[in-house]
Parts: sequence; C-alpha cells; structure tokens
Amino acid sequence: MSGVTIRYFAAAAEAAGRDEETWDASPATVGELKDALAARYGAAMSRVLASGSFLVDGIVSRDPARPLGARIDVLPPFAGG
Repeated sequence: MSGVTIRYFAAAAEAAGRDEETWDASPATVGELKDALAARYGAAMSRVLASGSFLVDGIVSRDPARPLGARIDVLPPFAGG
C-alpha cells in the first residue's frame, strides 16, 4: 500500500517530532509499522509503542497481523483507562 497517512498524538507526536506524515512506501501490517516507527524514531517512540495502540481507519488495533489502511493514528496510553 502506498500513501498512508500516519497521525501522532500526545507522546507519540513528541517522539516523532511531528503531528502527521505520509509514507509513500509503507509496511503492510501493524506489527511491521510498529517496527518501522521504532527504527525511525528511536527509544522515545519505542516506549510509546510498548503500551500504546493504533487506530487503523478508525478501528482500534493492537494486533500485529492487522493489515494497514489509508490512515493510521498512533495513540499513546491515556491516563484513566
């Protein structure tokens, strides 16, 4: 898949140094994206991804095998739940 929009929130945005970006060549699954984000943004992003989650086209997923969609939201863990 190409042209995937990745949006970052709170600590994920801090770790990435941006709120949003588009990847022309993207990983195919949530697990591959998680690995790619950790490699690109380092330890701070790895900490966010360890307990955060993803919205794949609006659907929450922590399943590493889930295929990616056109828009991915990277969400850190939120206080209170």
